[in-house]
Amino acid sequence: MICIKLWHGCCSGVLIQVKFLGCCLVHSVAIKENNFMTAVTPELLRRYDVPGPRYTSYPTADRFVEAFGSNDYILALQQRKVASALKVQPMSLYVHIPFCESLCYYCACNKIVTKHHERAATYMRYLEREIDLHVEHCGHGQMVSQFHAGGGTPTFLSDKELRQLWQMLRERFTFDPAGEYSIEVDPRTVSLDRLEFLKSLGFNRLSFGVQDFDPDVQKAVHREQPAEQVFALVEGARNMGFQSINVDLIYGLPKQNAASFARTLQQVAQLKPDRIALYAYAHLPERFKPQRRILSADLPSAPDKVSMLSSAIASFMDAGYVYVGMDHFALPDDALAIAKRQGRLHRNFQGYSTQPDCDLIALGVSAIGRVGATYSQNAKTLEDYYDLIDQGRLPVVRGLALTRDDLVRRAVIMSIMCQGEVLFEPINSAWLIDFKQYFAAEIQALQAQQEEQLVEILDDCIKVTAKGWFFVRGVALIFDRYLQLDRNRARFSRII
Repeated sequence: MICIKLWHGCCSGVLIQVKFLGCCLVHSVAIKENNFMTAVTPELLRRYDVPGPRYTSYPTADRFVEAFGSNDYILALQQRKVASALKVQPMSLYVHIPFCESLCYYCACNKIVTKHHERAATYMRYLEREIDLHVEHCGHGQMVSQFHAGGGTPTFLSDKELRQLWQMLRERFTFDPAGEYSIEVDPRTVSLDRLEFLKSLGFNRLSFGVQDFDPDVQKAVHREQPAEQVFALVEGARNMGFQSINVDLIYGLPKQNAASFARTLQQVAQLKPDRIALYAYAHLPERFKPQRRILSADLPSAPDKVSMLSSAIASFMDAGYVYVGMDHFALPDDALAIAKRQGRLHRNFQGYSTQPDCDLIALGVSAIGRVGATYSQNAKTLEDYYDLIDQGRLPVVRGLALTRDDLVRRAVIMSIMCQGEVLFEPINSAWLIDFKQYFAAEIQALQAQQEEQLVEILDDCIKVTAKGWFFVRGVALIFDRYLQLDRNRARFSRII
């Protein structure tokens, strides 16, 4: 039996024990940062610092087609309704709130920058109508085990509007008392009293957008928020009993350097959130207009970014965090770390999730969802979103019905990104294929990465080395049939 196993970690001489699907793997990572930077040569960086997907889905959203519309989505919802009548199938809900009061230059999200809060009232009316359209096709009272409010800035909504949102959802869906209900929070938009209000509504998880604590970096990206403010909010949220507190960080931002980022890492270790999401900044000014305000000369180099990532991994592991996956860390008793240990980790459009193969109903402008073997995306502008709902239609404008090959490759890629291994035998049994034969070209393509010491191919498994983990997206994309056929990858962020 052949498998693919990823060694998670790049600490300074520490012993990491990682458990995958009941198989305990022990790997001594003895690469110190200076030695690591010697091993990762400029030539290697140039060769592998290429655009590539983050694989929050496979196929990726750029493969969605307009031929998939609301009727196709309705069929998927109705099939789910029939299946859930036979067996309870919990779903996830995502609600996109697009409004922001202030523009962050690095942001690539779909957002509307405005100080006119009255626009939210109109949006809420249309959101309720979209929810009713969903219920019409998937049934009333569907069980919800996850709910995430994202944006934009969800806390742009007033307390009255946030209460209205919960009421709309609770009247139409059944919420699991043990469910995970989270909201993204801009620290500049909330107080301790407001966090208490969020808790009273039913949110039990918070995600704070920090990005970087350095004042010069914050000024360069137009997001200034004192560290003291964040520390006070996190401490208050912890005292209020929120089950999990996440902090988002970004490396590769303008004005960042190894020394400044090290100070941010030290502050995050003191803050001790339950989860940390560490993202690489994707500089795509040709696609995202706000990023044109960032000077390319202010961005750290690829080697500097690798050094920052290496330092971050070492810092978080030393602080007791579990390396969950590509961009996520969690304390050992957090639900995300537990899901990783139990082999239940999944990756969806919000990143890593605790629920594998869970349908995701996405609500709001530009929101992307997954139901059964389909993906769908709503209209990207408010004008189009409102117009479709006024016509009595679900606002889906594009999507994809997955083929059998898509499903097989999704299973492989998600195993790489989530569990760190692909056991060929279960894939063979589930899809009635011979993995070695089906993926002969991909296994052959990995030979080049073995020569670079990024992967190690053995008789029974293929391991991604500690050095190779920095290029893990490059490992996953080997199995991406669409990307191998299409060499135009400039639309993706760079791997490093």
